[in-house]
Amino acid sequence: MRDRNVKILVEGAMMVAITFVLHLFKIYQAPYGGSVTLGSMVPILLFAFRYGAGPGILVGSAYGILDYIVNPYFVHPAQVILDYPLAYGLLGLAGFFRRNIYLGSAVGILGRLVSHFISGVIFFAQYAEGNVYLYSLVYNAQYLVPELIISLIVLRFALRRLLEVKV
Repeated sequence: MRDRNVKILVEGAMMVAITFVLHLFKIYQAPYGGSVTLGSMVPILLFAFRYGAGPGILVGSAYGILDYIVNPYFVHPAQVILDYPLAYGLLGLAGFFRRNIYLGSAVGILGRLVSHFISGVIFFAQYAEGNVYLYSLVYNAQYLVPELIISLIVLRFALRRLLEVKV
């Protein structure tokens, strides 16, 4: 049991490190935060598929904290929680759908979208021209939808054999 916990901890740390490196390769950078990368969420999604939602949420949250330390953007303490540990932690929801990586990836990334959406409505309304809800949804979807598509492609073609779940 102890060896398994160490294995999970080490693999989680590796996934955070890989996510951090992949996040450096940006295809598109949104003007007020958020970006499209070369599948930077895939390691967290993979970890959630392998070990479940709880460990996935913890590893995603750990990455979110690291991302805040390296690239901080502070408006309010609640905004920091919504945009960093909570948003990335919600990627771990994919672990509830271990038998369907496509649905799991969509749910995890949708969770991240919801967290950023709420943050956008509450803390970034001054940037909205018109409906703040529509603005926040469109702004965050502009980088998270392409990120979802890239993640699904990477999971389908490059990493399929690494998963111990039915694809």
